[in-house]
Amino acid sequence: MSEQEQKSGWLARLKSGLQRSSNKITEGITGVLTKRKLDNEALQELEDQLIAADMGPTTAARLVADFGKTRFGKDVSDAEIKESLASQITEILTPVAKPLVIDKTKKPFVVLIVGVNGTGKTTTIGKLAQTYTAQNLKVTLAAGDTFRAAAISQLQIWGERTGATVVAGEANGDAAALAYRAFEQARANNSDVLLVDTAGRLHNKNDLMQELAKIVRVIKKLDADAPHATILTLDATTGQNAHAQVEAFRDMTQVTGLVVTKLDGSAKGGVIVALADRFKLPIYAIGVGEGADDLQPFNAEDFAKALVGL
Repeated sequence: MSEQEQKSGWLARLKSGLQRSSNKITEGITGVLTKRKLDNEALQELEDQLIAADMGPTTAARLVADFGKTRFGKDVSDAEIKESLASQITEILTPVAKPLVIDKTKKPFVVLIVGVNGTGKTTTIGKLAQTYTAQNLKVTLAAGDTFRAAAISQLQIWGERTGATVVAGEANGDAAALAYRAFEQARANNSDVLLVDTAGRLHNKNDLMQELAKIVRVIKKLDADAPHATILTLDATTGQNAHAQVEAFRDMTQVTGLVVTKLDGSAKGGVIVALADRFKLPIYAIGVGEGADDLQPFNAEDFAKALVGL
């Protein structure tokens, strides 16, 4: 398949995956503007619609204020509003649309994957392993979610599928010790990348968060610069709750970037705009399905257009 075919296939999946989010926004826009000029009341309703689409009060107010400056008191079509919103959203998202770059001088380049239960960490690791092995990088996976037998077996399946080495321990074992052993093994077998899975942590459970901090401390004993990247996976269906998760994990582990999953199951895709606007953290990739090709680098303009239904 050519690169162009791959891109158009991904854009179709992205648009389809964001359908519920874009329907929520576009239906709201059409409702606001039926046979009326853009007055204060219409702008307030538009702002309410954007907040309902999980863009958050601050971001929604900013988008509407910018739009009102140039269009106030005029007849506007819903197409105009969509174009304007897409352009403004692209502006907010462009600075954070940064793919995760593997520094090949770090061997292994250590990527720690963190997040609350059910955000798709293990699946994200498998998809990343597939991406990196396709780039001829040697990958080791650390099954650091020792509390969940299913996570270990899931990672082993991804290991078989991608040809990555999997380092696993016994159930309920010490995750930090396992991460240390996986690092040693990745170094010994000359791996380019070490992807470390962790148990799904509720960001408000202090003991689990402390254990995460311990994993980071142990990894640093082997390389003071590691982990070289820490990815926080967020489930798009959680909407505004994602803000609290970013705050908690950022304080504990120095999150370097986000991967947002399950956009296809959510009408809350607008939360990405709010997160970008508030935290300014890189968004490495987004996921719109279960397939390995359904996790792709984040593109600001493509996402903005799909979100507003263009």
